[in-house]
Parts: sequence; structure tokens; C-alpha cells
Amino acid sequence: MMERRRMDVALLMLVLGHLAAALEVPLDLPQPPTITHQSPQDYIIDPRENIIIHCEAKGNPHPSFSWTRNGTHFDVDEDPNVTMKPNSGTLVVDINRVKAEQYECVYQCTARNSHGTAVSNNIVVRQSRSPLWSKQKIKPIVIQEGVSLVLPCRPPAGLPPPIIFWMDNYFQKLPQSSRVSQSLNGDLYFSNVLREDSRNDYICYARFPYTQTIQQKQPISVKVLNMDAINDTMAAFYNDTDLFREDPADERKPTFLIPSGPFSSKTVLRGQVLEMECIAEGLPTPEISWTKVSGDLPTKRTSFLHHQRALRIVNVSESDAGDYRCVARNQMGMVHHTIHITVKAAPYWITGPPRNLVLAPGENGVLTCRASGTPKPSITWAMNGIPIENSPQDPSRKVEDDTIIFADVQIGSSAVYQCNVSNNYGYLMSNAFINVLSEPPRVLTASNKVYQVIKNHRALIDCSSFGSPIPEITWFKETRTSTLDGYPYIIHDNGTLVIDGAQANNSGKYTCVATNIFGIYENHVYLEVKESTRIVKQPEYKEVRRGRSAVFECKVIHDPSLIPTMTWLKDGGELPDDERLIVDSDSLTITDVTESDAGVYTCIMNTTLDQDSASAELTVVEATPTPAVVYERPDPPTDLELTDQKKKSVQLTWTPGDEHNSPIQKFLIQYEDSLHHRNQWHNLTEVSGTKTTAHLKLSPYVHYTFRVVAINAFGFSNPSSPSRLFKTEAAAPDENPTGVHGFGTEHDNLVISWKPLSALQSNGPGLHYKVMWRQKSVDSDWTTVTVANKSKFVVSGTPTFVPYELKVQAVNDHGAGPEPAIAHGYSGEDLPLAAPEHVQAIVLNSTVTEVHWDPLPSKFIRGHLKGYKVYYWRERSLHKHNPHHAEKQILTFSGNHSRGILPGLHPFSAYLFNVRVFNGKGEGPPSPTRQFETPEGVPGAPTSLIVTELNLDSLTLEWNPPHAHNGRITGYTLRYQPAVASRQVDIATQGWFIGLMCAIALLILILLIICFIQRNKGGKYPVKEKEDAHTDPEFQPMKDDDCTFGEYSDNEDHKPLKGSRTPSSGTVKRDDSDDSLVDYGEGGDGQFNEDGSFIGQYSGKSASRDTAEGHESSEAPSPTNAMNSLNSFV
Repeated sequence: MMERRRMDVALLMLVLGHLAAALEVPLDLPQPPTITHQSPQDYIIDPRENIIIHCEAKGNPHPSFSWTRNGTHFDVDEDPNVTMKPNSGTLVVDINRVKAEQYECVYQCTARNSHGTAVSNNIVVRQSRSPLWSKQKIKPIVIQEGVSLVLPCRPPAGLPPPIIFWMDNYFQKLPQSSRVSQSLNGDLYFSNVLREDSRNDYICYARFPYTQTIQQKQPISVKVLNMDAINDTMAAFYNDTDLFREDPADERKPTFLIPSGPFSSKTVLRGQVLEMECIAEGLPTPEISWTKVSGDLPTKRTSFLHHQRALRIVNVSESDAGDYRCVARNQMGMVHHTIHITVKAAPYWITGPPRNLVLAPGENGVLTCRASGTPKPSITWAMNGIPIENSPQDPSRKVEDDTIIFADVQIGSSAVYQCNVSNNYGYLMSNAFINVLSEPPRVLTASNKVYQVIKNHRALIDCSSFGSPIPEITWFKETRTSTLDGYPYIIHDNGTLVIDGAQANNSGKYTCVATNIFGIYENHVYLEVKESTRIVKQPEYKEVRRGRSAVFECKVIHDPSLIPTMTWLKDGGELPDDERLIVDSDSLTITDVTESDAGVYTCIMNTTLDQDSASAELTVVEATPTPAVVYERPDPPTDLELTDQKKKSVQLTWTPGDEHNSPIQKFLIQYEDSLHHRNQWHNLTEVSGTKTTAHLKLSPYVHYTFRVVAINAFGFSNPSSPSRLFKTEAAAPDENPTGVHGFGTEHDNLVISWKPLSALQSNGPGLHYKVMWRQKSVDSDWTTVTVANKSKFVVSGTPTFVPYELKVQAVNDHGAGPEPAIAHGYSGEDLPLAAPEHVQAIVLNSTVTEVHWDPLPSKFIRGHLKGYKVYYWRERSLHKHNPHHAEKQILTFSGNHSRGILPGLHPFSAYLFNVRVFNGKGEGPPSPTRQFETPEGVPGAPTSLIVTELNLDSLTLEWNPPHAHNGRITGYTLRYQPAVASRQVDIATQGWFIGLMCAIALLILILLIICFIQRNKGGKYPVKEKEDAHTDPEFQPMKDDDCTFGEYSDNEDHKPLKGSRTPSSGTVKRDDSDDSLVDYGEGGDGQFNEDGSFIGQYSGKSASRDTAEGHESSEAPSPTNAMNSLNSFV
């Protein structure tokens, strides 16, 4: 009957429609209370501290709180020792004036607002107790050697129970073994006593965890004697002692001290810890073993305590019920005991507690309270804390055992429902609300959040949303052209987007869109895929002499945007605080090495996203070994044996050869396949140098012979002698060809190619391939052919450039390989059918133009788009108006571009161009030819410059126009400056030359006198009248202090151009230049005819300006400041 009701409920759930998932309702929306924090059901408190009973809840409006104590209303305001925290239901009991035991009660918290009422669990408050040990006098124990002994502990009952341990007067734990062990109740058991067990400080301690106090029992004195000692000292020592036994202690078979009898039973609750113990006495000491009579022990959950005396099973389940047997045995015999275990279960959730429901008006939903237990628990429902049978009727609600079904809910249906599940061993209670809302969607994940993930790792991008009805989530990347669906994207029900094996091209902007009937909301986040952190140079094994230095390198590559941190460890712990250890960015240096530095060093490179690590060992040897140790390559291994032979594996063992004072680091195992590749040895695997056995995984249909090579720090040993032959049986292929590609060599064919399997991969004779293909996106069957001894197959008569799905499966005489993966390819390409449209040119400057076009639709490309080519050529110069027969130039723009830049153009020219698309087959037709004109640019230099008339005070220049006008010539600019000549004179030191120099000096003196006279007369300069007009008293004929001339030199080589002037200071420094530009002053501006002849007038600066400039400095100005310019315009 119950099963039929469950089926009816399931069918009704299907009819009612989708189930609303549990949602986190934003607190700004109306909602019933939800209890967010409460004290545990069994609440043990410290009696020395204030009692705090927690009850926190959220809701909108914020809930109010009330309490019951022992089932009746608890008026907090009436108790002066109790206060309730503001905006909270948490109680604080001040125990300064009262005892904590007065508040040992059962409490329950209620949180309510206008939308419903939530209640907490029953909170049982009990104070922890650590009572004192009752004082008693413990008599000394005298016992015969070899008999059993039990020292009782019997601590006082505490809450919670204390932790028991045995120690001596010095607080040292007493040693325990298979002979002496502590039982689960704390007693100390001796299977047999020895003379060394004699001591007077056997002390049992009880630690109470809540109060962190330790109680101590009175010490117990034990004296172990043999029978001779007992007889000798009977009268003197045993007046006030108990003698346990008089008979000699002979060897005997085991008997159980606990438990008693052959059988016992125990009940344990599901999820708890099961502990069983068997302690036996006997001589020699018995050994204990455990088995489960009706099955195997649960290995992962089983452990043994107290030297096999106790068996512990954690997280008990119903499968742990049954009979367990403990066996005690020694050389005298054995005894066993069977413990029957019964497993009961307090209620537990099967699918978790009921979840909150948020529904829109008119929607359907279900609250499920699915729990189990042993015995089967009963389930009751309440609404807003009132049993549901006493609650107001709601036509949209129907209760079916552990399920409440809601149909066509309305705004008034909001409430909090309590589900209570109970049996003899406990109870479960959970609140779940139904909240009826009409809300547009919103995305709760922060906008513009940046997610970072390491390449090839899984990326999780959140889109936590809320809305009523529940919003539908869609994802877009970059633009909203198409939704993200299918590999590598997975969208979970909660909106999270998963990208398996993220790659660099997965980086970018992602948009999450939430939609329901009331609106739409979108949120943007970003994903950054980072390169992994990898150690590219690992630290290597070092063998260093004492006193030398050791350097471990650890070089890393990482994503440049991540900041790595390097950490070094020694033997798994931190590096010693020693200045001899120097950590650099990519190395660890240990100076003045000592024996304590030996160990394993590990470098760890961490970033915020990943890490990598590598280790190496440091061995420290004596600085001056005596006698000298010879280090050599190891000897080859010997005695190769094959065992544990199976179809695809075998066990290989060997005996290592002499390692010659350098430890063997690893063994290299090689094989020869005499069936396919005779006399060729291949590496199979490597194992640690500490191992002499390897489990080898093999391939079918191979005739194996093995050999082993040892490797130490000094190199490889010679190979061992080969093992005996081992043949594996043939089998069907376990892999398929890789590198499956599909492409066309003609416009109407498809070439399917693959990398064939090797003979080793064939797994058997008769290897051939099953080649399959079909058009993609077309509902068609696979076409299949079988080929052998080939690595490609040509399909003829295909349509041009159509996508295909391809599969290649390996088959041999023993069967077919696994289902092959689908590869993709295209049939052959053909020339494009059309040219790009809307071609236009945008002139950027005189030498650069940008060309634009519309990308060609893929149906006209008929192949893989390789790019676009722009053909352009110079038609003519706009200056000469005659055609220019230049060769066509081509610029190629790879990829799907819609514009391109044409550089290096001639200014002031007319160009023609067209654009063509090209694929793997070739170019398509050209677009209509378009024209553009480049504007004027900077002209070239004149092709020649000639001086035609050279006079003492003037010259005539002629030049030819430039080859490249680059526009219409509007004028020329002439720049000139005086040439500066200098001459060096070598001075001879011979006697005959000194006389010659004296004569020259006399001649120079005469010339200077003549120059001075000529200057006073005005000379023959044409500007003499203008110079005489200056009346400034600072114009001096000569400066007495430096003997320099202030006016014009009489040397004709130094005459200025007509119209030039000297500075008003009239001084020139001969040390600076023999022909200073100060003598020429500012040059005049003039004009030239088109043929270059001079037609203008000289002009100079005003005298007042010259004077002002002369006062500033008497230094000669730089020649660059004396540059003159003549401008001509046509």
C-alpha cells in the first residue's frame, strides 16, 4: 500500500511540472525567517563561564524571537540573570550570582515575522562535571611472577567521560606492549607479570576535556616475586599484604580476562565508532587476531588499538552488523570469543533536509522530507510551529507521508514548514519555507569580476541568479551572436559555466543573461587563461666534500602576469636559520658544507594559481678520504628472472651488481621484440635504484626479451645478460590510428589520411583499417571501406568544400579496436566565385592610403579563407599629366580582414587598385578597379647646384628642378654660410730655421703697420660710408688688451658679402677662429628669378640693435647663429 502511494506521488509530481530548486533569496525581498545559527542539541557548558545559548535568524521583515524552557514559555524579561542580544535570539546567562546547574534545561528558540515562524532544535543544556576521586587506601600488591594481573582505574563519572592514561610519579607514560595494555574502560591488564613490573607508582590519571582538569588516583604498589623469595620473606613482609597465588606459574594456554564466556553481543548506532576488545592472559604472552565471521573487515575504516587487543571501526554502517571473532593463541594452545554486533540507526537524511521553495503565483512545487533509520522513523509535519493537522487549511497544499505537494500557489501561501523525523535513538528537525514572489531576474555574481585559471585546467565562471519564476541562464562570449553550448562548454543548473581544459583563446569577456517572464538581466565577467608555472631546470643530486660549497639551481618559467614566490625546504621542513644558506631568485647556495647539511632539498615555486616543485639530495663526504675511494660506473645486474606471468604483464627481478662506491640511482629496463624488430633494443621503463623488482606492462603479440642497465652518478653500466623469451598472445587493437585528417586535392574529392599503427601497436596479425565518412550537418549514414597497407584513401565525386566527419578504426584478425573518435575535414577547394564588394580607398596622407572592402560570404569563397590581396599601381603623376606605366604591386592581408594599409606611395599621383579574395586553391576574380589620388608631398632636392659667376663681393648660382616634384613647385629656399679655413704650421727646432722665422716675424710687423695705416684711411670697402656714420664712442680702432681688430680685415679672403655688418662691439677673438663669423654679422634677405639670378637688395640690422647686441658679449657667436637665408618665390 505504501509503495503504491509513493508511485502516485511520483506521478503527481510529473504532472505538476518542474521542481523549483533551493534558492538564496536576497534580503531586500520579503521572506519568512530562516534560522542561520543555533547551539547544538546536546550542549555541554563550562560551569565557570557565562552560558550562551545561540539562536540567530534572518528574514524580511527581521524576525522577532521567543524561547521555551522545558516545554513552557520562558519569559526572558522576568529573569534578572538572563539577557537577549539585540536583533538576535541569543541568550546570555550571567552565572556570577547563580549556579549554572539551575539552567540545566531543554530550550527551544522561535523566530517569527509576518510571513512565517521557524523553530530551532531542542537544545539540552548540561554543565560539564569533573568530580574528585574518592579517597581510599590501596594495599600493596605482591604477586608471583608469571601470573596475570589487573590494576583497576574506575574513575569518577564525568560529563563528558574523561580520557584515561597511566603514568608514574614523574609524569612519564608507563610502557605498554602486547603483554601489558590498557583496556577501553581504563584498567591496566597484565597477561603475565615479570620481575621488572615491580614498582610503587602505578598511577591512573583522568583528564576531563571541558574543564581541562586532571584527576589522579592514589598510586598502586606492585611487587613481583618468585616462590623462593616468597618463602624466605613470608614472616617479615606479608603481615599486611594480599598474596594472590601460591602455586608455581607454569606455561599455560590463553584464557580471556575480558570478555567472559565464548559469546557476547553489542549494539552500535550507524555513523558512530564501534570498539571491541579481547584481552587474554597466558604464558607465553598470547597474540590476538581478529576476523569477521560473515565477511571481510572494512579495511579503510578499521584500525587496531592497544597492541591488537581492541578493534575499532569508524563510521559504522548497516553492513558492519554480524559476528566478529577474536582469537588468542600461544604455543600452548588457543581460545576464541565471538561478539555479535547489532547496528541500529538514529534518523538520517537520505537526500538531505527539505529545501526552501521560491515559487511564482500559479507555479507548483514539492517539499520532501526523505529520511531513514533503524527502526524506521516516524515523520510529522508542522506549519509555523503548529502541527499541520491543526494549521489553517490551504487548498494548494496536500500532505503525502514525507512529502507536501503544492499546486497553483498564491501570494498568501508563504509559510515555514517543520519536518520532524524520530525513532528510539534520536530525531531530526528541519525548517523549510515556501515563499511566493513575483520578481524579475537579477544576477548576484559581481559584475566585471575577473576569473583566472591556468591553461589546460578547468575554468568555473559563476552566474548566481535569483528571480521568480526561476530565471533561465544563457551564456555568450564577446558578442551575443551565438550561445555557448557544447564542448568545451558545460552549463550547470545553478548557472555556472564550466570550460574543460581552458586554452588561451578562451580568454575574454563573457556575458551571463538571466531571463524570466518578468524581465531580463545580463552580467559581464572576464576570464584570463594563464600559462602554467614550470621548473625548467631542476636541482640535481649533489655529492659534496665537507667544507666545500653546494649550489642547487631551480629555474622557473611562469606567466608574466603572475608573481611567483620561491620557497626552499630541507627534508620537508623549513631551512635552518643559518647564514651559510643563501637563497637567490633561482638557486640555493650552501657554503662551508657540514655533515648536518646532508638531506633532501626541495624548491617550491608558488603563484596565486598554481605551483611546481622539485627535489634533490645532498650527500656530504669526507674532505680527504683515506684511503682513496674509487668511484666508477656500476657493474651490470645479474640473475634476471620472469615471474607472475599474465597476458599483458610480467614480473621482472634481478640482482644488482657492484655499485663501486656511488649509489645506484635507478635501473633502466630495456626490451627487444624479436618478432617485429630483431636486434633493436628499446627503453621500456625506469625504477628507483633501491628496487630490484619491476612489474612490466606489456603489449599483445610481441616476443619480449629483457635486459637491465644500472645507473649511478658516474654513468651507465653495461647491459645485463638478456632474460629468457616471453611471448604475449595476440589480441584486438587497443588503439586507433592518430592524425586523422580530411582534405581535398581536387575540387571534387576528399583525401582521408592517418598515421598508421606500428607493428608493436597492431596487437596481432592481419592489420587493416576501416575508413568511415559522412557529410557533417546532414542526416546521412556512414560510408565504410576497408583498406590495408595504406595510410590514406581518396573519396571521389564529392561536392566542393563540404565539411565531413571522419573515422578510422584499426582491425586485425582478432577483432576491431575501440570506437574511434570523430575527426573533421573538408572536401577539395575551388577558386572563389566572387570579388569583394563596396571597395573604397581612404587617403591618409601623401604616401599612405587605407583600402576598405566588405568580407566575402563563405559560400562564394569555396575553400579555406586565406586572406585578401590588393593589387595597386601608379597610373600617372598629377604634375606631368602623362601616364606612368608602373608594374602592379600586391599586398596580401592574411585572414578575414576588411581593410588594409597601402604604404610607400608616391605623393601627388593617381593610383588604380582592386581587391581579390584567395583560398587554398588560388585567387578569385578582381573587384571593379577603383582610383584614388595622393595629395602633394615634400619635393625632392634640386638635381644640381652650380656657381656660374664668381666676383670678389658676389656670385651667381644656378640649379635644376628636382626629379620628384611631388606637387606643384611654388619656390626655393637658399641657405648659405661662410666657409671657415684653418691652417696648422709646424715649428722647427733646428738652429738654421730659427733665423728664417725671425725674418718672417719682421716682415709680419711691417705688414701690420701697413694694415693699420690703411684702416685709418677707410680702405677700399664699399660700405665705408655706412661705417663712418657710427658715432658710438665704444667703436675703437683696436683693443689694447688683446690686439684684435674691431673693423674689417684688409685680407681679401676675409671680405664679407656686400651688405653684411660687424657687431657693434667691433671685437673678434683670433684664438677662436682666423675668420670669425662675427666679422660678417647677419646676412640679408633677397629674391631670385626662376633661373636663380639675384634681384633683391641687401639689408642689415639697425645700428641700435647692433649696439645692444654688442654690449651682451664680446665673444664670437657660433657659426650656426650666423646662417643667412635667401628666399625666392615663383
